[in-house]
Amino acid sequence: MWLLDQWAERHIAEAQAKGEFDNLVGSGEPLILDDDSHVPPELRAGYRLLKNAGCLPPELEHRREAIQLLDILKGIRHDDQRNIKRLVVDCHYWN
Repeated sequence: MWLLDQWAERHIAEAQAKGEFDNLVGSGEPLILDDDSHVPPELRAGYRLLKNAGCLPPELEHRREAIQLLDILKGIRHDDQRNIKRLVVDCHYWN
């Protein structure tokens, strides 16, 4: 066993002896795991890290931005709305 493994095992054993793992919240309950069966196995850890950091894949980030823009458009007067929608379409066309 490696030195780091021995160190970790010793600290775990000490914590168990002190009862630090007793009565933890969620103890004995199943873990709620995301269904990531659609993600290739070699990418799952990276995707989980990005998700926990609050990052979104580019496709979802663009979708979120589009929804925000639509919400902004809903608050604009009807007269100006057509012009702004045309600008948005033009922006999508040129990008």
